[in-house]
Amino acid sequence: MALYYLSYDLRKNKDYQSLFEELKRFGAVRILKSEWCFNCTNTSVASLREHFRGFIDHDDGLSIAEVTYWATYNTEGSPNEL
Repeated sequence: MALYYLSYDLRKNKDYQSLFEELKRFGAVRILKSEWCFNCTNTSVASLREHFRGFIDHDDGLSIAEVTYWATYNTEGSPNEL
């Protein structure tokens, strides 16, 4: 199982609700205001990018990274919660 970090920049409409619901469905933990982490198996960052693109507008930004090592400070959550 791999750990992924997802970051976004919702620019104009800022309709976060459908994205938040999908992240919760993935069991994601909010790390910072626009950064979440989750565990997932049998996938790639490219396929996750395509999946989550369906929950944002065409002008929004999205970044997904598979992470091996991480460290946080003063965050809302932690990968330890997964």
